[in-house]
Amino acid sequence: MAAEKRFHPSVYIFMWIACSSVVIIYNKWILDTEKESSGNFPYPIFLTLWHMIFMTFVTRLMAKYTNMLPGARNSKMTWESWTRSVLPIGVFFSASLIFNNYAYLHLSVSFIQMLKAKTPLVTLLMLWSAGLQQLTKPLLFNISGVVLGVIIASYGEIQFVFTGFLFQEIGILFEAARLVLMQKLMTEKLDPLSTMYFFAPICAFLNSFAFLIFEYGKMESGLVAAIQALGPAVLISNAMSAFALNMALVLLIGCTSSLVLTLCGVLKDILLITFSMMVFGSIVTTTQAFGYSIALFFLTRYKTMNTDWRKEYHRITGKDEERPLPR
Repeated sequence: MAAEKRFHPSVYIFMWIACSSVVIIYNKWILDTEKESSGNFPYPIFLTLWHMIFMTFVTRLMAKYTNMLPGARNSKMTWESWTRSVLPIGVFFSASLIFNNYAYLHLSVSFIQMLKAKTPLVTLLMLWSAGLQQLTKPLLFNISGVVLGVIIASYGEIQFVFTGFLFQEIGILFEAARLVLMQKLMTEKLDPLSTMYFFAPICAFLNSFAFLIFEYGKMESGLVAAIQALGPAVLISNAMSAFALNMALVLLIGCTSSLVLTLCGVLKDILLITFSMMVFGSIVTTTQAFGYSIALFFLTRYKTMNTDWRKEYHRITGKDEERPLPR
């Protein structure tokens, strides 16, 4: 679905950054058990399960009564293609969500965003190993720079918890594998909402088993009591914020480009780190800031090294290419 440019692209950029930040901070608040004012709900698998159940119902209602899911409405998916593509991708998607959420139990928001900076490069290496991407010297140079920056940032982390670090790294690997499988197995291009239409039910099914095995027994008073202690309204609003994020992503992709999305992601991470320091009291050392700056520099360099900035500006704004760029 291409979004109509009723507003300036900066409006959609702001919406996506705001929604993405709200979801991350909201999840951290729900799962946090260290502060009395937090949600004190240390069940990331159930939180992921609830999101997937919510998205399953909402996307099906939208596919039936709206035109906002063209990928789902026009899909020619067969049972064979579903088992070969959607099912394995859904398994990796489910695993990435679980491990990424588990990291919030042990690590600060700021450190998690630093670790996630290398996700595009991990994906690139997996694409190369799958024969879908060629590695060049500039690419290897940028990969080395991002890895070096993340290593320095990790070394400077004061509240380093190996368990949380391991969960986040596994989550990144699963997410990268999911993106590679999307490119290798999916023959249909899907918008973000249509993607959730196909994958949310699989994730909900798999997460339900993971929840029963790993988390349900830890709820001393049972699931209902745990939900009542947190508040049903909190869970509903949290799921709605996750849905709003997908809507914002659809609008952003429809009026900008993947390059703009990448650069917005860098800005969002910087703002989240700053907000985490102000609200959650996260400590960011000079060593961490230095390492993260190196990682962001090389990540941005990798994403923009083949960019024609003049064409990119005109494509996004829709202005005549013969008009000079503003100075």
